[in-house]
Amino acid sequence: MFRLDVPELLKAIKAHGDHHNAAIARRTGIAESSVSRILRGEAQPDLNSAMRLAEQYDLDLRGVIKRVPVQVAA
Repeated sequence: MFRLDVPELLKAIKAHGDHHNAAIARRTGIAESSVSRILRGEAQPDLNSAMRLAEQYDLDLRGVIKRVPVQVAA
């Protein structure tokens, strides 16, 4: 399973001067409500949204998407 590294994304967002979800939504074209859920860790972006975030904030997608170990029930 893979998860967005929200702290790393937030660093890039702030470096670009976006301090509000509305600014992120305007820059990326992602709905403000979705931006809010993504940044709170309540939702994971689909591939299209992840690519938009990476492109607009000059990130390598491989650097902000991290593998998370999956626990298998015994």
